[in-house]
Amino acid sequence: MTSNYHFEAEMVVALHKGGRDIKEAPALDHVFGYAVGVDMTRRDRQDEAKSLKRPWKVAKSADFSAPIGPLHLASQVGHVQSGAITLSVNGNVKQNANLSDMIWSVPEQIAILSTYFELKAGDLIFSGTPEGVGAVTRGDVMNVAIATLENIELRVV
Repeated sequence: MTSNYHFEAEMVVALHKGGRDIKEAPALDHVFGYAVGVDMTRRDRQDEAKSLKRPWKVAKSADFSAPIGPLHLASQVGHVQSGAITLSVNGNVKQNANLSDMIWSVPEQIAILSTYFELKAGDLIFSGTPEGVGAVTRGDVMNVAIATLENIELRVV
């Protein structure tokens, strides 16, 4: 249902406890672990929804649109707050940044989100993407890496 499918490399944050109105200082106490993820977006559907002033849900909710790698326990890898985040397509680097340069830190995201929603154990937060998002087509191979976490490789089918 798209002719313009885009990748967005993201660090995924898994929660082991939730709450409402969580303050930034203790927010990392809510984190279970981290994983490498890809937020796939049907950009043409997103643009259509924007023009019609409708929600973007259909653009972000395709089957298999949010693959993630293995979860790494925060108790074992620490809280991943800096290090490279990269995505390559067919061996060509498309996204290359440092997690410390992201607009919102993980504690800020947890604090902000918890003012809008009651966060729960098991929730996954896709924590944002660096510049360089772009389109992929069938057969393309994406490799996504985040410092200290296990890479994932995906083929677009």
